[in-house]
Amino acid sequence: MFRGIDEVDWASLRHADGSAEDVPRLLRGLASADPAERETALDRMYGAVHHQGDVYDSTLACVPFLLALAVCEEVCDRAGVVELLVSIGGARGEGVDGGGVGDLAARARAALCAGGDVFARLTGDADAGVRRAAPAALVRFLDRPARVLALLRERITVERDDRVLLALAEALGLFARRHLSAGDAHADEAVDLLAALSGPPYEPGMRLAALGQLARCAPELLPADLVPTAVRLLRDRSGQRFRGRPAQDGPGVDTLAGRLRRLRPSDEEGSRLLRTLHTALGGRVADRVALLCGQLTSPDPLDRCNAVWMSAGLFREWRTGVAEPVTLIGAQLGAEEGRLHDAAVAVLVELFELALPAADHLHALVIRRPELRIRHGERSAPTLGGPLKALARAGDARAAPVLAEVLAGPVVPHDLGLVTPHLGRAATPLTPALRRRLARVPLDSPDTHERAVPLLSALTALGDAESLPSVLRLLRGMPDGLRLRDAVTGAAVRALGAFGGAAREAIPDLRGLLETECAVAAADALWSVTGEAEAVVPVLLRNLTDPGSGRHRPAAAADVLGRLGPAARTALPVLRRLTGSGEASERAAAACAVWRITGEPEREQVLPVLRAAWVEHPRTRTTIAGCVAALGPGGAPLHDLLRAELMSPRRHRADAGGYDSHGIHEDEALLRVCRGALGREGGG
Repeated sequence: MFRGIDEVDWASLRHADGSAEDVPRLLRGLASADPAERETALDRMYGAVHHQGDVYDSTLACVPFLLALAVCEEVCDRAGVVELLVSIGGARGEGVDGGGVGDLAARARAALCAGGDVFARLTGDADAGVRRAAPAALVRFLDRPARVLALLRERITVERDDRVLLALAEALGLFARRHLSAGDAHADEAVDLLAALSGPPYEPGMRLAALGQLARCAPELLPADLVPTAVRLLRDRSGQRFRGRPAQDGPGVDTLAGRLRRLRPSDEEGSRLLRTLHTALGGRVADRVALLCGQLTSPDPLDRCNAVWMSAGLFREWRTGVAEPVTLIGAQLGAEEGRLHDAAVAVLVELFELALPAADHLHALVIRRPELRIRHGERSAPTLGGPLKALARAGDARAAPVLAEVLAGPVVPHDLGLVTPHLGRAATPLTPALRRRLARVPLDSPDTHERAVPLLSALTALGDAESLPSVLRLLRGMPDGLRLRDAVTGAAVRALGAFGGAAREAIPDLRGLLETECAVAAADALWSVTGEAEAVVPVLLRNLTDPGSGRHRPAAAADVLGRLGPAARTALPVLRRLTGSGEASERAAAACAVWRITGEPEREQVLPVLRAAWVEHPRTRTTIAGCVAALGPGGAPLHDLLRAELMSPRRHRADAGGYDSHGIHEDEALLRVCRGALGREGGG
C-alpha cells in the first residue's frame, strides 16, 4: 500500500504550510486503526495538502498512495479517501505559485483517469460508504462512456442501500450533462434511464433524485405537475424514514472534517435531494416558492428544517414574494426541535424588513421566552438574542418596549444600538436610556469601541442633539493609542453632523480633525453644522488626490463634495479626472459629484461612466441611484436604469460570490431608492 513512499523526496515538495515532510505520516494516519488518528490525518490533508481545493506537487505525489488506500479493504473510512480523490481531480489549480499550478491540477486529474478502473471496482465494494462515494469518481475519471453507463445501470438494479442509490442517480445526471454537450448517444440513454427512475415503481427518494437530475439536463421531460409531485414524494419518503430513522452521529473528534460533518443537516440526503431540484429550477421562482411552502408544511420537522435553510438561498438571490414562506418560517419558532427553531431564527435575522410576515411569531416568542432576549456567549460579550434582533430589524414597533426592558436590566448587549435605527420613530422612547448609557461608556477601556459605536449609531439615526455633551466627552476624552479609536471618533463625528446647527459647540473639535484620519467625516459634519464650504472643500480635495488617504476615502470625499452641490465647483477639475481612473466606486462617486455640482449629466463623460459602473460593478448601484434620486427630474437620463432594476427578478449582487448577511437588506434599500426617484418622475 505504501510501497515506494520512502523513496519520494517529500522534503523537496511543498503544501500550503511549507515543506511536505509530514505527508508520509499523514498517509499512514489515513490507514490507522485509531479513528481519531484517521480523522486528524484527513483533516490535515484538506488543511495543507489540498488546502482550499488547491493542488501542490505534494498533492500530485499523494495520488498513487491514496488510490492504494481506497482499494485496501483493511482500511477503515475509505469513503473519505475517495471523496478526497474526487476533490483533487476536480481542482482548477488556481491560486498557488502562479503558472505551474494549472499543470499540476491537470497532471493530478490525468493520474486519476489512469487509475479509473479502481473506481469501477469500488462501485461494488462491501462498504456502503465507499459505494456511495465511488459513482462520482467513476463518471469523472473513467473515460469509457459505455462501460460507465453499464456499471451505473447495473448498480441501480442491484443496490439496496438508499443513500447509495441516490449517489448513483446523481452520478447518472452528471454523466448525462458531461456527454450531452458532445452529442454522445450515451447521454440520451442516461436521460432515458433518469426519466424511468423518476416514476413508479421506484422509491420516493430515488424518484426525487431523478427529477432533480432531469431538471438539470432535460427539463422538457419534467412532469407538468412537478411541484405537487415533488411534495408528495418528499412526504412519502419522510414517512418511510420515520419508520426507521438512523441514529445520529456522536460528537466525534474536534477536527475541521468532523465539524463540517456535524454541521450537515440531520437529513443530509433529503437536503441534497431538494437542494438539487431548487438549484436546477433556477429562475422558476414561482415553482420554487410553491415547493418551499410544500416543504415548510411537511409533517416531518427535518423536512421543514431543510426548507428553512433552502429559503435563505432563494431570498438571497431572487426578489420574490416572500410573505407566504416567511410566515411559514415564523411558524417554526414554536417547534420543540432545536435545529428547526435555530434555523428559523437565523434566516429571519437575515431578512430585515422582509421578516415582517413572521413578526407575530417573533413577538410571541420574545414575550413567551424572555431568556431568549439576550444571548450569553461562553467567551464573548452578550449580544442581542436572535428573535428580538429579527423583530427589531423587521421594523416592528413591538420590539421597542422589549428593548426598553433590556436597556433597564443588569445586562445590556453592546449591539442593541445597531438594531434601534430600524424601528424609526418607534425607537424615540428609547432615546433617554441610550443617551444615559453613552454617558457612562468608559473612555479608556478595551471595549470602548464595542460599547460606544452602536450607541452613537442609534443616537445619530434618532437625531438626538441632547446627547451632544456625551458625544463631545468621547471625542475629547479618549486617550491616544486606544484600540479602534479612529472608528469611535468617526462615529462621534457622524453624530455631530446629524445634529446639524445644534452642534455648534463642536466646531473647534471638528476643525481640529480636518488633518486626521477622520478628515472626510469631519469635513462632512462641519459643513452640516456651519454650511461653510470654503472650510471643507480644500480638505476634501486633498483626500481625493492623496495616494496615502486610504482605500475608501476618495469615494467618500467625492460623495461629500456632491452633496455640497454648486458650493464645490472648485473641485470639478479634479473630480472630472477621477471619473477616468481609480476603482469603480471612486469613478462612480466622482461622476455623481460632477453631476450634482453642475446640475448637468455631461453626456460625453458622466453618463458613460455611470452606465458602465452600473452594469460592471453592481456595488455602485446604490450610490448611483441615490444621486439620481437627489437630482429629482434632473436625473431623468438614467431613469431607464432604475426602471430596469425594478423589473429585474434577481438581486443586484446575486452574482458577486460569497455570503453577505446584509445583502438582502442592501438590495431592498436599492429598490426603495429607485422607487422614490421614479415616483418623483410622476409615476414612471
